Amino acid sequence: MKQMKTIAALLMTAAVCLSFTGCMLPDHTESVSVPAMAEQGNYSAKLNEVIAILEQYYIDGYDTSELGDYLAEAAVSATGDRWSYYMTADEYASTLETESNSYVGIGVTVQRVNESDEGYTITEITPNGSADDGGLQVGDMIIAVEGISVTDQDITELKNRIRGEEGTTVDLTILRDQKTFDVTLTRKAVQIVVVTYELLSDHIGYIKLSQFTHDSASMVISAIEELQEQGADSLIFDLRFNPGGFKSELVTLLDYLLPEGPLFRSVDYLGNEDVDYSDASCLQLPMAVLVNGDSYSAAEFFAAALQEYDWATVVGKQTTGKSNYQQTFRLSDGSALAVSTGHYQTPNGVTLEGIGVTPDVIVEISDEDYYDLYRGKLSFTDDAQLASAIAALQNK
Repeated sequence: MKQMKTIAALLMTAAVCLSFTGCMLPDHTESVSVPAMAEQGNYSAKLNEVIAILEQYYIDGYDTSELGDYLAEAAVSATGDRWSYYMTADEYASTLETESNSYVGIGVTVQRVNESDEGYTITEITPNGSADDGGLQVGDMIIAVEGISVTDQDITELKNRIRGEEGTTVDLTILRDQKTFDVTLTRKAVQIVVVTYELLSDHIGYIKLSQFTHDSASMVISAIEELQEQGADSLIFDLRFNPGGFKSELVTLLDYLLPEGPLFRSVDYLGNEDVDYSDASCLQLPMAVLVNGDSYSAAEFFAAALQEYDWATVVGKQTTGKSNYQQTFRLSDGSALAVSTGHYQTPNGVTLEGIGVTPDVIVEISDEDYYDLYRGKLSFTDDAQLASAIAALQNK
């Protein structure tokens, strides 16, 4: 089954001259001599050769203003590690905002639903944000910012154009029901909600954790205590589409939930092993954890730890399978490298790389339901995975 995931499609086209009619061909191929590389495999010398040729011969002029970003990205990509990555200065600043659970913007989550779309569809609106105040709706498509089409812009370009200083305005062109209209919104501080919760029937407390960011562990613990005051005697943790986050938040939450013993193991690039332990204090309630193919990193290690302690029933689909952890290095120009510097293991010393966590109860859902779940539009009554988690708790 093909489940909905964010896919970056790189389309390459080649222009081929099929006849001499209307096509100017050179009489001969010119051979240009360039200085030989100092030695085979000397990438600095090779790069200098390439730049020298482009600067001297490229017909449309060679601009090196963004070369540093391209080269840094290529250098990280050459590791072959899908978890290491490069961030431009703007991208790193945005990441820091996300990790602090707040940013300045209009309060929307967007996605390019189809490659042929002329804009980005709003999939979520933050309550009391500028977009909410301005009457925008989930399903609206942003097709232009400040009068400039977003058709050829990637998500980072769009985000950078919409965000700005608090109190300033941004003009958007919106497509809704085949009609367009313009709206002016004032940028303001937006609080990112990473924990939501409610009491379901049969005294089941439901907690959705979207990522392990700053203070998320204390938020979940507060939610658990509030749900218990409301009468919850069992818990469901929903970590579907959770991309992970800070190890410290993961360990804090696991320590609160689990009895005495190892929680998390890591081995760094020097071979040093570190083990985090839980104390004897724990929460003894029936639990279930919801995961899917987009549960990454800390999210899947959370599920793995509770599963290995036989502390919760894991329900859903196989998780991603990520065991590398990254350390972020800020560069002098404000950009940053997130580099894999070690490996994580479960409490029992199991690596999840390329394998992930296998749920105790595997539940398939349709592509349509998967997408609606991602957008937060799948009702509890139509959520087959949630229903299975509830059933698992009822049978305990």
